[in-house]
Amino acid sequence: MTMFRGLLLALLFSLAGCASLVDRATENFATQLSSAVLDHDDPETVAQGLPAFLLTMDAMNASPDAKASALCRAADLYGAYAGSFVTEPERIKRLAARAFDYAQRAACQVGPSWCDPRALKFEEVDTLAEANDDPEHLYCIGSAWAGYIQANADDWDAVAGIPKARRLLERVIEIDPQFAEGQPLMMLGVVNSLLPPAYGGKPDIAKDYFDQALATSEGNNQMVRVLYARFYARLVFDQALHDKLLEEALAAPAKAPGLTLINVLAQRQAQALKNTSKDYFE
Repeated sequence: MTMFRGLLLALLFSLAGCASLVDRATENFATQLSSAVLDHDDPETVAQGLPAFLLTMDAMNASPDAKASALCRAADLYGAYAGSFVTEPERIKRLAARAFDYAQRAACQVGPSWCDPRALKFEEVDTLAEANDDPEHLYCIGSAWAGYIQANADDWDAVAGIPKARRLLERVIEIDPQFAEGQPLMMLGVVNSLLPPAYGGKPDIAKDYFDQALATSEGNNQMVRVLYARFYARLVFDQALHDKLLEEALAAPAKAPGLTLINVLAQRQAQALKNTSKDYFE
């Protein structure tokens, strides 16, 4: 009997070790695939292949014990797919909501207070943010929330979350001003220019964030220029800045480590914005 128990314990420990190896292999595969996607220069190939990977991520994260890092990666990919490859507004809303759900599941692992940040008052979100020194966690929930708000800009209940999502992203910058090569700065530029000043928008602050994002990325992330033109320059009706940013984005090399796909997509958007510039500003 003692020997049987010993063999049983050995088997259990062996299975636990195998599960750990599988988790690591899955995590490594997801990381490598994400890198391959970001370095790809053909958006059509990515657009056709990414949905299969998103479904794989759904299967991998179905367990309530899914790791926060895997949940955040799913949130990032769903948000990126919705923002870059989907044009139907209702689909964008559904996918952005799924991204936000993944981010909330990841956040909930930090503590129950994080499980539904939309239900919290701004002061409560501010207190939680101040007590958190993990930029990865804050960026995961803040960026997914910002994407959800942008997808639901016609819903005032969603828009009401702007100050809270903004605070989480601001906290990321307070902890690490260089985090993710300026991605939080770029998102803060968008968040602060989603609304006209009369409705709470802060275009002057948005401009500062876009400028900081450009500097932090050393000008290599052309999506910063495109969003700068689309959200800030059009909001304040500055055609000279708008056209200058788009010309710079189009003239820059698309290939850059971790940014190639983003830059190719940015240049396509830049051309579309440039083609409508005259009509918009007249």
